[in-house]
Amino acid sequence: MNLSPIHFPGARNMEVVTGARETLRPDLYSKVAHYRHKIFVERLGWQLQTKDGGELDQFDRPDTIYVIAQNDEGQVIGCARLLPTLRSYLLSDIFPQLLNGMEPPRSPDVWELSRFSAVDLNGPLHTVRHQFSSTTAVRLLKESLDCAGSFGAKRLITVSPLGVERLLHRAGFNAHRAGPPVVIDEAPFFACWIEID
Repeated sequence: MNLSPIHFPGARNMEVVTGARETLRPDLYSKVAHYRHKIFVERLGWQLQTKDGGELDQFDRPDTIYVIAQNDEGQVIGCARLLPTLRSYLLSDIFPQLLNGMEPPRSPDVWELSRFSAVDLNGPLHTVRHQFSSTTAVRLLKESLDCAGSFGAKRLITVSPLGVERLLHRAGFNAHRAGPPVVIDEAPFFACWIEID
């Protein structure tokens, strides 16, 4: 498990924790599952697997790496999930249509970034929409790239709403579409490559 405090001028401190499930404190793993439920099920209305107020699915496995942002009070204010593409993952199994006919990547150099959110549910701007312009989102994404890079990844692939594309370009990430956006459940999503420089 990696712990790194991050400081922003005029903002509360943020601590980022990375690691696989067995390296995370059990209470933190539970907090992440509940945070994901609040964001993806309650706020966005996605139809996902839930249990005891938490959201976890078949891709939350022993080889899954989590990147978790917490505030000074220990509340989760952001999360990301990293998966190696050598086994099944969200894009390959659930959303291959986003690749526009291309085979899903299967390489130790490519990891998938999913369940990305940077919403402080107790902050002044606590809507999912505002996350794409937040300092927390940019920092969490940078931490996710660094974490994946430490496992040998050279690029990430994501399934994302179009708002993520704006965040990536505004923040200067080297990112591009893997295919055109596709409307899924009345919202446009796309597969996106993010290069780890």
